[in-house]
Amino acid sequence: MASDNDAIHERLIEDLRGRLQHTIKVEDVLPYLHFIEPARQEQISQKLNTDGPASAANLLISVVVEKPHTEGWFRAFVDALHHGGSEFAADCLLNPPDPDVVAENDCCVRLIQLLAPSLVDMKTDEVCNHCFSRKLLTDVENEKILAETRNHGNGSGARVLLSRIVRCRPGWFSEFLEILRITGHHHLYELTGGSPECEKLKNGAAAEEKAQAESGQSEESMEITVTEGPEEDSTGLYASPDLSKLMEDLQLDMRDSPQAGTTRGGPENTEIVLRDYQMEVARPALEGENIIICLPTGSGKTRVAVYITQKHLDRRRAEGKPGKVVVLVNKIPLVEQHFSTEFSPFLKPTYKVERVSGDSQLKISFTKIVERNDIIICTAQILENYLERANSGEDEGVKLSDLTLIVIDECHHTQKGGVYNHIMMRYLKQKHKNVKLKKEQKETVQLPQILGLTASPGVGGANTLNKAEEHILRICANLDASKIMTRSLGKDKKEQRKSILTVEPRREDPFGCVIKTIMHAIHAHAQLSPTCELGSQNYEQWVVQEERQAAKKGEQTVRVCAEYLRRYNEGLILSNTIRMCDALSYLNKFHEEQMKKKTAPDEELNIQITPTERFIFTLFEDNKKELEKLAKDPNYENDSLAKLRTKILHEFSSRKEARGIIFTKTRHSAISLSQWIQENSKFADIGVKPSHVIGGGDQSDTKPMTAAEQKDVLKKFKSGELNLLIATTVAEEGLDIPDCNFVIRYGHVTNEIAMIQSQGRGRAEDSTYTVVDVKNSGVAEKECVNEYREEMMNKAIQKIKALNQPEYNKQITEYQIQAIMEERVRLVKQKKKAVKVESPSAVTFSCRNCNQDVCSGEDIQIIENMHSVNVSPQFSKLFTQRENIALQERRLDYDTNGVIACKACGQNWGSMMMYRGIELPCLQVKNFVVNINGIKNSNYNKWSELPVKFPAFDYINHASLMVLSLDDEETE
Repeated sequence: MASDNDAIHERLIEDLRGRLQHTIKVEDVLPYLHFIEPARQEQISQKLNTDGPASAANLLISVVVEKPHTEGWFRAFVDALHHGGSEFAADCLLNPPDPDVVAENDCCVRLIQLLAPSLVDMKTDEVCNHCFSRKLLTDVENEKILAETRNHGNGSGARVLLSRIVRCRPGWFSEFLEILRITGHHHLYELTGGSPECEKLKNGAAAEEKAQAESGQSEESMEITVTEGPEEDSTGLYASPDLSKLMEDLQLDMRDSPQAGTTRGGPENTEIVLRDYQMEVARPALEGENIIICLPTGSGKTRVAVYITQKHLDRRRAEGKPGKVVVLVNKIPLVEQHFSTEFSPFLKPTYKVERVSGDSQLKISFTKIVERNDIIICTAQILENYLERANSGEDEGVKLSDLTLIVIDECHHTQKGGVYNHIMMRYLKQKHKNVKLKKEQKETVQLPQILGLTASPGVGGANTLNKAEEHILRICANLDASKIMTRSLGKDKKEQRKSILTVEPRREDPFGCVIKTIMHAIHAHAQLSPTCELGSQNYEQWVVQEERQAAKKGEQTVRVCAEYLRRYNEGLILSNTIRMCDALSYLNKFHEEQMKKKTAPDEELNIQITPTERFIFTLFEDNKKELEKLAKDPNYENDSLAKLRTKILHEFSSRKEARGIIFTKTRHSAISLSQWIQENSKFADIGVKPSHVIGGGDQSDTKPMTAAEQKDVLKKFKSGELNLLIATTVAEEGLDIPDCNFVIRYGHVTNEIAMIQSQGRGRAEDSTYTVVDVKNSGVAEKECVNEYREEMMNKAIQKIKALNQPEYNKQITEYQIQAIMEERVRLVKQKKKAVKVESPSAVTFSCRNCNQDVCSGEDIQIIENMHSVNVSPQFSKLFTQRENIALQERRLDYDTNGVIACKACGQNWGSMMMYRGIELPCLQVKNFVVNINGIKNSNYNKWSELPVKFPAFDYINHASLMVLSLDDEETE
């Protein structure tokens, strides 16, 4: 009889499998299924982590109905469903609800599915508490939702909440509707049930349900799904208009990752389909070989890498072996881009995908991240840091043997002293050690497969085909590549129309003449005789060298003049690139900053203005009105700007939907060009919507862009809110920028790699690529050279591909051994350089500007191996403190409060920092002339460059002295 009942129960469960699969809360039910062995429970948990709740519920059901059964197994299963908050699933098994009730419930579920993008904007904490008090959520669910909301925001918590309540007993919808009303979500209340419009929507959903039922669609299609991702991406939750495949399940894949990116469906509902040329270049990697894939920008290299990664992990899983893939990038924004647009959408939930960058707090637990995930996307420096930690024994770190595949994006950087090369040098050393171990019949160390991606390996400045071939072979050797894979795109290739716009010399340049007159006057004052043209890069190099020599010799007049000449030269270059008013603004701002240096916060303090400085200030003031007058006259603007204006107007007036990028050299010119376009009504009239994109480093005087700001601009560009980007080189390589139909390089050309990558930005049909020349830039000539080098590169690649494999392998091995030997020599030199042979007492520092003696090396102490401070009482009398908002950024446990400057001349020396409650003057060595044993040096930029080991800052001793000093003051 028991066996008959078992058969009936099995058939009942199987008949209801589709509904149970989407109503069982696996995570909550599993602990109550005591009749399932721990090993099988672990298997189900693993399925939940890798494939999501629907697949896990399906496996759970299969395990429950497996024979032989224990006595009372069906009752135990129903009880577990009750205790685990899956009452509706239990009801279906014991007391099947009325079909009309089920249909109404399915309609409500579908309605939530349709309105999910709006519902995620709810006040999750409030709604969750009310749902819990009304028993729509269990205690465990309540805590989980609140934790998700705290950690990842309302949107993420709301998605989990919605995934739970739709599994409740019928009747939950009216309760949820009431909760929305009493928590003040009136617009959501009306949207879901409080208005006639909603009734129409519900009726439409019911009709759709009926139509699907009539077409034979099973209840399995009732899945509700929302992808993981930031709240602002919630409108892109649905990967398919087919509601039966909207997503995998509303319940998020919670796993270990704190946040996931926007998905377009996982492997269960999205097949990666490669084009013929993509499959051809991928084939050797699919067979386990190390290769370089060289395809143009926009031809889908990253998608090929995702496909190879998937097949690699699939194969290892089928073989019962662990798989671990690390995807390396060289820029922080690329981490999120690869995660959210490529690897996560296609490989989750089958595999765990995580991303880590310098901006991420996860980097402190990188070892654990590698252990817990199948695919890790990170900046290369993070992996290098943890490889070094493992090598030095600092902690377990990460070893190359922990990984099975390394994907290296923009792999042409795997050369010289780059971080990619440091990682691959570890690989090559171990590879050649393995050869020795194998000969000695000892166990070798397993190494990962290597996959390099690039649009162009370049020629490394080669002037001959043989040198170009050598350069590319060295990159192949550094990546241990058995092949470099290229392929003609055939019908998929989009041809560009290319042109170079040369400029006519100005007939008159009175603005530039005034600046040159000022510069000649300064030359005479400092007795300087330049040998190169003013307003050129050669002049800048000459004047920088003059400044360094003058600082070293203590010649203040020459040093000050050289600093101002460098700025005037930049002003001349700007006047040939952007508007004259922008160039004047640049010069004016610099003079204002210099004047502020001469103004002390303490009115009693008189900072000396030298005769030379007074001469330069007066010289600028005497010519300022004339410069302002000339800057307003459009007749004197440069021809480059006129050519650029004409080109932009042509592109936007001749195309139905124009979208383009202008590449320029400096951040200042990018911002200025963007402002110029915004202020010109002619551009607005034809629909030009511009913005700038610049880098995030702090190498220049112009304020950098944060990663969030870059992302925001690119998002607007992708959506069409913007249609013209003015960018520095940050946009040339890697960043996910939509297809453009025109690219302009404005007065800035570097090498053939940059040329190929920027051309690759123009991927739309009928796209154009234009180079606009700028006076003294030489871009027209450089572009011609780059075209020749691109042709030479392609020929070199073909020669390499024509080599028979033994000959190729021989050359690769030779270059690898040479690279290892060169690395050993470099390390020996580095160790010698690292030896700090000089005593601090042998070093003195003087002000770079006025040459005043400042301190001895014995006064310098180091905080956290980074920050050099001087806490001597004598030093505090030599500087004045000035506010600097730009420096007020938090760093670890100290704050920067302002700049410190020489009391005598106003030269910046560094900044004040707050370290553990103590204010300390922190010095920048570049602001001083360093004298070591009587030899002066003005070229130091970092303290680490000095051959001196300074003592660590004694916090306890200094804090104790300060406390005693304060006690003495209170006693007095």
